[in-house]
Amino acid sequence: MLIDLPLDPESGTLAERFLRSTSVQGRVSIDYQLYVPPGDDDEPRPLLVMLHGCGQDPDDFAAGTRMNEMARRNGWLVLYPAQSTQANPQGCWNWFKTNHQERGRGEPALIAALTQEIMASHRVDTQRVYIAGLSAGGAMAVIVGRAYPELFAAVGVHSGLPHGAVDDANGAMAMMRSGQSARPSAASTTSAATADSAADAVRPTPTIVFHGTRDMTVHPLNGERVYADATAGVAGVQRVENGREGTRAYTRRAHVTPQGRVHAELWLIEGGGHGWSGGEQTGSYTDWLGPDASDQMLCFFMAHPLGDNRA
Repeated sequence: MLIDLPLDPESGTLAERFLRSTSVQGRVSIDYQLYVPPGDDDEPRPLLVMLHGCGQDPDDFAAGTRMNEMARRNGWLVLYPAQSTQANPQGCWNWFKTNHQERGRGEPALIAALTQEIMASHRVDTQRVYIAGLSAGGAMAVIVGRAYPELFAAVGVHSGLPHGAVDDANGAMAMMRSGQSARPSAASTTSAATADSAADAVRPTPTIVFHGTRDMTVHPLNGERVYADATAGVAGVQRVENGREGTRAYTRRAHVTPQGRVHAELWLIEGGGHGWSGGEQTGSYTDWLGPDASDQMLCFFMAHPLGDNRA
């Protein structure tokens, strides 16, 4: 059966769409929304997977980050998986549980499978698939990016936490409060997931991190640890830039390789709280006074096609 897709009245090309659907992976299902920009569906497009924070949903997260607006300008697909309250009563991704911290298990496997499903059903540039998230979503983005480096070219983390630093809810709360953990983070240990042949010969995935210095929900030390993990074992020097965007000052650290490429960035937003920097007030957990995290993440991603994380 032929389906008439909506056309843009001015250009005559396909109009933008924000689709809702459910993916069934074996005995597990996951709801999601997919932003499809206007234009020719036959042209391969970059894909960004966006993982919301606790208490959010795809509509709220899309509104607050303005990521659909950014995607429209640049011709990107944006996939928003939705965490089920059956999987977590607060709607958080279960980044703090060991069965959701490895390749081929739990939520990382579910998110990777959903990403591959979208890649199979839409024209996606396989060299430009990325993942980003806020808070618990940021922590899960770290895990998924680390577990599937052959799939995701780079990772964006806002107000998130490092990989594998805790293994239960009590440890998660302590880590969020202090940024300290009794367990070593990914920078000093090799998880069982990376023993997989697909993840063996890679260095840390290119990563951009944002964190407010007055985040009272997730301590800023967590952002610094994510950055440290992303640069561990990667030759290079650190460059520091101080600036101001919006009404907030920021410090940007960049890890620059001997080839002159920026492998990782850490943006510390002076006075910023637990919210998406530069976001819209129409969404929850946003800080509209700070630098535009969505714009900076897309710029970082555009500079890192798949292959930058190969050894």
